[in-house]
Amino acid sequence: MSGQSLLVPGKLSPTRSVPGNIRRPEYVGKPAPTPYTGPEVQTPETIEAMRRAGRIAARAMEEAAKLIAPGVTTDELDKVAHEYMCDHGAYPSTLGYRGFPKSLCTSVNEVICHGIPDSTVLRDGDIVNLDVTAYIGGVHGDNNATYLVGDVDEESRLLVERTREALNRAIKAVKPGRQINIIGRVIESYAKRFGYGVVRDFTGHGINSSFHSGLIIPHYDSPHATTVMQPGMTFTIEPMLTLGTHEYDMWDDGWTVVTKDRKRTAQFEHTLVVTDTGADILTLP
Repeated sequence: MSGQSLLVPGKLSPTRSVPGNIRRPEYVGKPAPTPYTGPEVQTPETIEAMRRAGRIAARAMEEAAKLIAPGVTTDELDKVAHEYMCDHGAYPSTLGYRGFPKSLCTSVNEVICHGIPDSTVLRDGDIVNLDVTAYIGGVHGDNNATYLVGDVDEESRLLVERTREALNRAIKAVKPGRQINIIGRVIESYAKRFGYGVVRDFTGHGINSSFHSGLIIPHYDSPHATTVMQPGMTFTIEPMLTLGTHEYDMWDDGWTVVTKDRKRTAQFEHTLVVTDTGADILTLP
């Protein structure tokens, strides 16, 4: 495993502005979103709107990822994704969600999820996850991926490669008529082949006009995830695999989640719609 020192919180830059003509999600300026009470199965019009939002989120993530290199700060990555979304008429969904201060999440090394972009400088050998969600046309599109920074050790490279494969396998398991828990069963059985931990307390989720609809998509084989998938259902799959324990600690910022043993972790995510025969990815660039 890499001998990098553990992360510490950096300094936050001022909140970035969004042009006034860009529509905000209803939760901006509020302590929490209004609970979603609509259906999990979406209309064809909503699905197409989500495809547009997902495409912008995917491209914003790609643009930010182009900058990834030793010496770059995570705040610089936030700036690129923020400007891309705003330039394309989208609102960065994380900005102001339950008070989150930035336009994407940057989770480095032992950070499982929800890392806040700041003055942290990426180092040669790091891995960093970018999690980008765009809101446009009244709907959200959510995706993330883990990237290598410079020359990364083999153990970390394999973790990243296999986490991507876990997501791919889970997407292939999506079929109408199957229960949601098939998704976690596929991810967990694959991860166990390599002795990886599977994070349990942070999950995929329903998504549509709501950032998080209330539908839960566990990444482990949960006996409670018995909801049956139907054509038109929209949700994310976003497995988080670890080199050690799945247990975690949270920083004092109330967002940054790190592995309890401080070993590395990787994550990949797509927003999907269930089709008549499988799944269609809505977050493709």
